[in-house]
Amino acid sequence: MCNLYRMTAKEAEAAELFGAAFTPGAHYGAEVWAGYPGLVAVGGKLRAMSWGFPCHAFSKKTGKPLKASPVNNARDDKLRVYPIWRDSFRERRCLIPITKWCEPEGEDRRNTRTWYSLPDTEVFAVAGIWRPTDEWGDAYAMVMVDGCEQMSDVHDRMPTVLRGEGWARWT
Repeated sequence: MCNLYRMTAKEAEAAELFGAAFTPGAHYGAEVWAGYPGLVAVGGKLRAMSWGFPCHAFSKKTGKPLKASPVNNARDDKLRVYPIWRDSFRERRCLIPITKWCEPEGEDRRNTRTWYSLPDTEVFAVAGIWRPTDEWGDAYAMVMVDGCEQMSDVHDRMPTVLRGEGWARWT
């Protein structure tokens, strides 16, 4: 599953692509890992949010709460079913600008990173949902769908890639 992606284009380029306002100074990396900040287009603005909704677990030994961990991908078939995703799917959709996403390929612990992108564009959008959190401020998750034929050897799921004509419909 996609737990790493790149956004190496300039913020101004992404803001122009999405017709979004952008205030320079957002903190995010060119490689975005779960739990770290990435750029999101929402409400006419391009801004940084944490990648992953907080998930709370309890220690099996002590029963005490553990530090929240990020759940960064939401399956499209679970968006209406699970409470963690439901309200965000209905009320808070976003676009996530990316240049590539990564999937591990090969044997466990010996795998390599395989990067996927679109052949005709540098920056593109994937579907996302977001929500405010007490732990990390605003956070977002990628919406995943069944993988395309080109992905079938590597993974059965992939990010929901949206072409420009589908952005308004998604949001």
